[in-house]
Amino acid sequence: MSGNFAGLVQSVARRRPDHPALRWDGGIMTYRALSASVEAFARRLAARGIRPGQCLAVSISNRPEFVVALLGGLAAGATVAPLDVLLKAEERADVLADLRPAALVEAEPDGTLVERLLDDPGDGAPAFALVLYTSGSTGRPKGSLLSHAALEFANRSWAEPVMGLRDDDTVLAALPLAHSFGLNGALLAPLLAGATVVLIERFIPETVAAALASDGVTVLPAVATMFGRLLDVQGFSGSAQLRLGVSGAAPCPWELAETWRARTGTRIVRGYGMTELFRPLSYLAAEPTDHPDCVGRPVPGVEVRVVDDEGRALPAGAVGELLIRTPAAMEGYLGSPDETLAVLRDGWFYTGDLARLTADGYVAIAGRKRERILRGGYSIFPAEVEAVLLAHPAVVEAAVVPVPHGELGEEVAAFVVLRSGGEAGAEQLIAWCRERLAAFKYPRHVTIVAALPRSPTGKILKAQLRES
Repeated sequence: MSGNFAGLVQSVARRRPDHPALRWDGGIMTYRALSASVEAFARRLAARGIRPGQCLAVSISNRPEFVVALLGGLAAGATVAPLDVLLKAEERADVLADLRPAALVEAEPDGTLVERLLDDPGDGAPAFALVLYTSGSTGRPKGSLLSHAALEFANRSWAEPVMGLRDDDTVLAALPLAHSFGLNGALLAPLLAGATVVLIERFIPETVAAALASDGVTVLPAVATMFGRLLDVQGFSGSAQLRLGVSGAAPCPWELAETWRARTGTRIVRGYGMTELFRPLSYLAAEPTDHPDCVGRPVPGVEVRVVDDEGRALPAGAVGELLIRTPAAMEGYLGSPDETLAVLRDGWFYTGDLARLTADGYVAIAGRKRERILRGGYSIFPAEVEAVLLAHPAVVEAAVVPVPHGELGEEVAAFVVLRSGGEAGAEQLIAWCRERLAAFKYPRHVTIVAALPRSPTGKILKAQLRES
């Protein structure tokens, strides 16, 4: 593995300087121009006093400025933390307080990058390339620390066996680049392969359907919800150039994959991943094998186990917790040694998902051991939503559960107990959450109840709430 991931993209620029690296509405940037912009921004960060190992927060949507800020930060030796632009002010403040970056980088409407130096920056850790945030199971955000070696392994895996990218490919980036799937599958892996990335700032089905044809897109990374919404576009049938769809971030139903293939003539390569591990399980572009009830098998270099509650390995066909060992695993959660130890032990990542292995090594997910709601490709942990509800002056108890949703997979539902004398309606509580949580997190359904069902030990019986 090489040292700094930005250097890999710079190598591509030396090899094919005049090839388009980025395209967007009204613009194009060659690898030569991208390389020059990255180097200039890295020098600018150093001149502003950003030291190697310090954190650099980047809050920019799917624009070329995001790519320059990301790679420029890496080239300067910073640990870069992409922030979702959909975060509300309170959410972003929580992340920044946890991250303690030396600067926050944003972009003006005219494309000018602006770095704002922040007070009380952390010392940083030179070994890390990225801090990618995922919703915290304890109700606060968690930053996954990822090394340059992990980033390289993950993106070589994405570019080569998973997507089989070629340097004449054009990859559409309509996924949010601040999240793992979009960042790696739609941006960094294509750049590593010397392909062209078409940036779409916001997923609008009709816009993306038109771009697939007009921009000569050959590979489409997307979550299942996006594939489904494209199929709803009147007259949509893919495009002549499109050769592959790639799903991630949430399960892609087999029925959807089959409908997509029948309509477009292209396959959706399904897989399994998470922020902490990138994509350790996947089907591969060059292998036609597909099993309807499996998410794939370990990509080269990755190992899996299925274990019982005592950590003993289970045979094929038995259901237990899925453990994964991969060179792309995070080093830990920023400032959270206890939470790190809960999931990362002896090189194995405890996913919290229940799974079974087939005799030929494919993995089928049977359920979730740890709570998590998967809504349209986004991971939401109930504790984070519950914490916002409990901050309302009229709420004394709250429990958040997933409910099935035909298009998004799962939707967020909340059950709330009001304080004695407290007054709040369901719509008022939904609005309270909408003001304080990103659009994909706030509950669409709130039910006010007299009491939450509990076990004899006082544990809230969320299974009963889901059934109701």
